[in-house]
Amino acid sequence: MILVTGGAGFIGANFVHQWFQAGDEGAIVLDKLTYAGNLGSLEAVTGKPNFHFVHDDICHRSVVQSVLARHRPRAIVHFAAESHVDRSIHGPAQFLQTNFIGTFELLEAVREYWGALPGAERDAFRFLHVSTDEVYGSLQESDPAFGETTAYAPNSPYAASKAGSDHLVRAWHHTYGLPTLVTNCSNNYGPYQFPEKLIPLMILNALDGQPLPVYGDGHNVRDWLFVTDHCAAIFRVLAQGRIGQTYNIGGGCERRNVDVVRSICSVLAALRPRPGGYESQIRFVRDRPGHDRRYAIDAGKVEAELGWRPQETFDTGLARTVRWYLDHADWVARVRDGRYRQWIDLNYESGQGS
Repeated sequence: MILVTGGAGFIGANFVHQWFQAGDEGAIVLDKLTYAGNLGSLEAVTGKPNFHFVHDDICHRSVVQSVLARHRPRAIVHFAAESHVDRSIHGPAQFLQTNFIGTFELLEAVREYWGALPGAERDAFRFLHVSTDEVYGSLQESDPAFGETTAYAPNSPYAASKAGSDHLVRAWHHTYGLPTLVTNCSNNYGPYQFPEKLIPLMILNALDGQPLPVYGDGHNVRDWLFVTDHCAAIFRVLAQGRIGQTYNIGGGCERRNVDVVRSICSVLAALRPRPGGYESQIRFVRDRPGHDRRYAIDAGKVEAELGWRPQETFDTGLARTVRWYLDHADWVARVRDGRYRQWIDLNYESGQGS
């Protein structure tokens, strides 16, 4: 059995689905169920006898200790985090609490648990911390992609809180010997993503006839990674990664934001035709503070050491994503509650998520 923190969120839920599809080993999901955590994303696995859900906060060390003692997981996959850059600009305190303090509390509970395991279980145990390419800062157009040794230079409260959590994980390995692994991924997209992030927001706004807000000149570049490819990489790192190492995971799909939005419009025009199409809804809006210009990931290490490569191109992954949102209107309706609407109203002038 493994413990998955944040398993009701976007990437975590996809990981849990793939975990149960891959074999018979069980999983415990520990999730606070904030605005982006949705048990509805786990409906397909909640009836399984080897699935367990705990509704609580990683900041509560005693709860984590109790879960570890009761279920005795062989590994932790740590997704739980506040992850939206715009939200971190408006309210950084929660990002520090969850991403930094929460990771500290989790590490301390896990260190105590791991230290008491018998020899073979102790040797086999792993703590995998899922992080982001945003810790590395911003690239210029001609700069090489981020590597595992790129210096940290976070530019948003979100990125700073994740950088801090990465440093904690590294320190707990080097100081205490905790068998840790760290992954830093590029921008994920796919099913179950909360509709404040760029791709699902553009899909749903387009369908609703609403403006498609694009920050600044729209030329900010992101490397896009389909979520199931990311989860497959995490599987490899958990099973075969070298203890204490960091692995960068990217899709090899750099795109300007405005080109992503245009691609969404093109896919929608094919799947849900509308007179005049959707591109006329694009609106360029005031840029957000500290908006990083470009992210790019060099995934050569995980490819060379573990044999992982993304299976989806941006075009195939985007088509799958748009179809999923078209086919899951009930899921969308359930997550677009009052808090989501208030958030969109608050930020509509300044645009969309990263």
